[in-house]
Amino acid sequence: PMFHCFGMVLAMTASVTHAVTMSPIPYFSPRVSLECIRKEPTITAFHGVPTMFIAMLEHPDFEKTDFSNMRTGIMAGSPCPVKVMQDVVDKMHMSEICITYGQTEASPATTMSKTTDSLDVRVNTVGAAMFAVECKIVDPDTGEELPDNTDGEFCARGYNIMKGYYKMPEATKQAIDENGWLHTGDLCTVDEEGYYKVVGRIKDMIIRGGENIYPKELEEFLYTCDKISDVQVIGVPSKQYGEEIMACIILKKGESMTEQEVKDLVKSHMARHKVPSYVRFMDAFPVTASGKIQKFKLREEAIEILKLQDAANIETA
Repeated sequence: PMFHCFGMVLAMTASVTHAVTMSPIPYFSPRVSLECIRKEPTITAFHGVPTMFIAMLEHPDFEKTDFSNMRTGIMAGSPCPVKVMQDVVDKMHMSEICITYGQTEASPATTMSKTTDSLDVRVNTVGAAMFAVECKIVDPDTGEELPDNTDGEFCARGYNIMKGYYKMPEATKQAIDENGWLHTGDLCTVDEEGYYKVVGRIKDMIIRGGENIYPKELEEFLYTCDKISDVQVIGVPSKQYGEEIMACIILKKGESMTEQEVKDLVKSHMARHKVPSYVRFMDAFPVTASGKIQKFKLREEAIEILKLQDAANIETA
């Protein structure tokens, strides 16, 4: 959406400053998007969040759409599943697609993969620091910079970082430290080559009986199941363990799975403590107007459905 920092800067403004043709549509619809690509054969690039690409890949009109002129685009806005990225490259002819990582507070990008990066790099990382932007990984508790290949909070500094939240000095102080570093709240790692990988959100991290569980790791694995169209993993309150894992799953049309099948699948490939205690099959996830999935709403709904209000009150206290 053009009101969203991704759409406004990396699509609309970039199109104007680089004098390219833009084919806007009134709102996102997988059917309308695929129709646009069919009607406008000069389209070479398509931007979107992962949920949009998933919707297009799963739509009945996908097979009758000619993607031969497609070449590039950006997938961003929320963590990009490796399987989805691979399908977009293979099935939508977008061999030069890139991933951009950042947030509105960074106008919006901090890292980006290049079209010249290997497919492995573009599928498995969010690229390296953009020109004139400094990036680092720090310990969320101490602020100390961490060595390569260590999970920590992603921080960025540069010309692109916001001055602050409008008339919210305290919130600004929490987001940007005295040295100008934006603290994103995202857990990431960086390798020896300077490529960053998103592990998850600090607030999304599930702590089950003292074990740290990153939802993104589970989501990436479940995406590899041919029956699953989309998946979100959340933590729900537990009196015994503090939190338990719930996998919220949208199946592909015509497919069926049981809760036990999902648990057995995870158990056969991952540590026992990462097996979800709950599995919820859904038709759609709650999303914002810009297409981002609202995990907090999934959690609220889960608490209501599973009647975990007492455990939630203990957790809050």
